[in-house]
Amino acid sequence: MPKHGKKYRAALEKVDRERLYSPQEALALVKEISFAQFDETVETHFRLGVDPRHADQQVRGVVLLPHGLGKTVRVLVFAAGEAEKIAREAGADFVASDDEWIKKIQGGWTDFDVAIAVPEMMGKVGRLGRILGPRGLMPNPKAGTIAPADDLPRLIKEAKAGRVEFRVDRNANLHAPIGKVSFPVEKLVDNFAVLVDAVRKARPAASKGTYIRKITVASSMGPGVKVDPIQAQALEVAF
Repeated sequence: MPKHGKKYRAALEKVDRERLYSPQEALALVKEISFAQFDETVETHFRLGVDPRHADQQVRGVVLLPHGLGKTVRVLVFAAGEAEKIAREAGADFVASDDEWIKKIQGGWTDFDVAIAVPEMMGKVGRLGRILGPRGLMPNPKAGTIAPADDLPRLIKEAKAGRVEFRVDRNANLHAPIGKVSFPVEKLVDNFAVLVDAVRKARPAASKGTYIRKITVASSMGPGVKVDPIQAQALEVAF
């Protein structure tokens, strides 16, 4: 097991590992103990009471964070013809309209954060499953990233504003960003509240017992801070 550096150990000493913090206290502490020389991403990690091996216990969804993610989001749209024109006018960073783009991505190019596709392009996009799937970049109707041309402006705008897709992994954990360490605590709490509410509403009907079992927040490089799940779910969502 790799050893943590001196700065990490110093940050960890400020965290009571037995305590469940309120969301406000936890996020304030994450900001306080951040030590990296860059503006770290603040991440939220959930432990859910589901069995992802069963199709009826999958947890997946999309949430639009009210204060965004604090970073530039690069959007690729798979579209051709009139849809290509709409995507470009709506502010897409890249528009993959032909086989040359497919070959480029097959060759390993993935310098984008969100991929959106119109249904007509999915025959070609399907060839990229092995590349985009593991990176969480594959357009998917459940995530709302496959849509008709007239819906592209909305999706592109949301992606750039802080649209976050979340999905439970095979170990029943779920991870999602909620902003940057430089954000005021109030904005992090707002984003956190919206994310928790979205995960709560995505609870599968087949899930039994306690659904949200553990929540931890942390910066990219810092130690985790445990959040009281009850207080987290009681936050008022004002957006």
